[in-house]
Amino acid sequence: MYKYERFLLPITNSGIIVTFKYYLPFLLTPLATLANPQTDIERITVSTTRSTAPVSTVPATINVISSEDIAKQLAHTQDLSQILGNLLPSFSPSRQKMTSSGETLRGREPLYMIDGVPQSNPLRNGSRDGNTIDPAMIERIEVISGANAIQGMGASGGIINIITKTPGENNHHVSAGFSAPTAGGNDTQSYKASYIFSQEKDDLSIVAGISTRSTGMYRDGHGDFVGVDGTQGDTQDSTSLDVFFKAKYQLDNEQSIHAMLNHYKIEGKGNYAAIKGDPASNLPTSAKKGNVAGNTPRNRVTTATVDYNHNNLANGQLSVQVFMQDFAAMYGGGIFATFQDPDYIGELFDQSQNKSQKFGSRFTYAKDNLVGSNFDLVTGLDLLNDETYQELAQTGRNWVPETKFTNAAPFAQLRFDGFEDWTLNLGARYEYGKLKINDFTTLASYGSQFVKGGDPSFNELLGNLGVVYKVTDDLRLYASYSEGFSMADVGRVLRSISQPALSVESFLNLEPVISDNREIGFEYSNDLLNFKASYFESTSKLGARLQPNADGIYSVKRERTEISGFELNAQYYLNDTTTFGTSFADTQGKYDGDGDNKVESDLAGSNISPTRLNFYWQQQWSNNIDSRLQVSTLFDRDFNTGGEFDGYTTLDLSVNYQTEQFGAFSVGIDNLTDEFYITYYGQTNPSATRYFSGTGRVISVNWQLGF
Repeated sequence: MYKYERFLLPITNSGIIVTFKYYLPFLLTPLATLANPQTDIERITVSTTRSTAPVSTVPATINVISSEDIAKQLAHTQDLSQILGNLLPSFSPSRQKMTSSGETLRGREPLYMIDGVPQSNPLRNGSRDGNTIDPAMIERIEVISGANAIQGMGASGGIINIITKTPGENNHHVSAGFSAPTAGGNDTQSYKASYIFSQEKDDLSIVAGISTRSTGMYRDGHGDFVGVDGTQGDTQDSTSLDVFFKAKYQLDNEQSIHAMLNHYKIEGKGNYAAIKGDPASNLPTSAKKGNVAGNTPRNRVTTATVDYNHNNLANGQLSVQVFMQDFAAMYGGGIFATFQDPDYIGELFDQSQNKSQKFGSRFTYAKDNLVGSNFDLVTGLDLLNDETYQELAQTGRNWVPETKFTNAAPFAQLRFDGFEDWTLNLGARYEYGKLKINDFTTLASYGSQFVKGGDPSFNELLGNLGVVYKVTDDLRLYASYSEGFSMADVGRVLRSISQPALSVESFLNLEPVISDNREIGFEYSNDLLNFKASYFESTSKLGARLQPNADGIYSVKRERTEISGFELNAQYYLNDTTTFGTSFADTQGKYDGDGDNKVESDLAGSNISPTRLNFYWQQQWSNNIDSRLQVSTLFDRDFNTGGEFDGYTTLDLSVNYQTEQFGAFSVGIDNLTDEFYITYYGQTNPSATRYFSGTGRVISVNWQLGF
């Protein structure tokens, strides 16, 4: 069984540091890695306000996915989005592609981070933020569901913070794996390998690693090739490489400096082309051997941080982080109507590429028992500079003009625990943002409209309020209200302007998305049972809904949106070796489609996840053999806007065997019953080129050794 550990989880996104005093499986929802947990809910210290606070005082839904949890999922899948969906039922089903478009958390876009560095690109959301690091470099993942004023820009659905590897007990760790569909066939085998080195000496500790993957073609439950997404990009028929380095230097007992660098690249091989499907006759999009025109889709991402921490500055804690991210995403090309231009002869082939550079810093100071009172204070300042544009790579045209965004956000958060069994949380965050866009002309397909540039600015004071009541040592109740802030997809808005005589300064569609969020919930935990449930609502007067045009290219619709949902997680510890768990989520969303400021139309699958029920059985058969069987059921849904979804159920199995001398071996089977289904995104956004079936049964064999 796994031991209790002490560690610091550096969630340093605008407004968050989470410190776990004790690592407890009952919060590793929906997984449990330890039977018979203690009964006191306050075993964990957690904070969504950049300081330490017992979990019983936090009015939010927090899930931590440990390295053990990740390893059990990696035994049968390398898809990070699928892992999140298996463990977080309110997360949309994976598209099983390079893109994460339509993969939402509680009906809104989550903010992906790596060690606190934002991976999302709100100025031109190319939806590649879920594919910026190899899973071999991930230590654990912390997920905070729902928007919060302290979380800052871009986290309207919540935060998915990926924590990278830290030095371990072994200096060397090697791993290798092989997988293939049981349907067989050429070009369907996948391979992966990684090596991680770590060392601690005196005041310096380092960890470095490299991982590589070669992924073959996927086959569905009928044994046919799964269709290739030649435009958005695909993880099948691809290669990837990740190079990682992290170091920590302890200056003295109270001060330390951390540095991290990660470079990740994934690129399609271009060996297969799509065969159009037919949604009307339930014929899925497929693939055939063939050359792909232009450059193959790819992601290239470099993330770096430098952190300084002082644990006793004027009896408080100071944290400073400086970060950067360099991001480039190439998309597949085509002879799309949107790309045509009379200045070019004949039918024009082109493809787009997003480029973004971010630089930022975060300053946080936390002080408990302010002036000898029962108030704890956290305050700080977040700064961000983001430069983004989208080019058409074959002709050198800018589809989205270069856009510069500067953001400054001071914040303060108070926690009061002067009343027995009650905790009050009150905070505010001031968001100031400024866009800078020069004069530009849209593509010919939009009428070659001249748009006058400008420097529009936005400012918003966001508040949050929460209360927690500890009924007993085993039961707590909580309620919260918070305001969230995120930018609309500025690039999509700008590039699709088709009206003459518009200016950036006066264009309402560039206004940020402000959401009002409410949540109530409870959590119960004793020796045998962990159970928690919550209900949430999220409303935006000026939301941002994605809607595809005839080319399948999305535009942003600014309308009132209302989202609500219910989540439930439970684990039952039958004994020291057997654990059962279940999780359920139902999310509903509507938007104002007729402009009367009342919502009446269902948000489609690009925005809302289906109702989902997950179940697992985890068994420790002996000291060195364990297994996990998990079931995921997605329920049918009809949309009053005309779409529908026929649900499906998949089963996954993994078995792990630990040897004394030769390392650990695992065998995983993804989609154990070889279920044939059309993916959730394919059904709810049907088109001939993206009516994709899901992957069929795949067997994976993995090995790892530490020494």
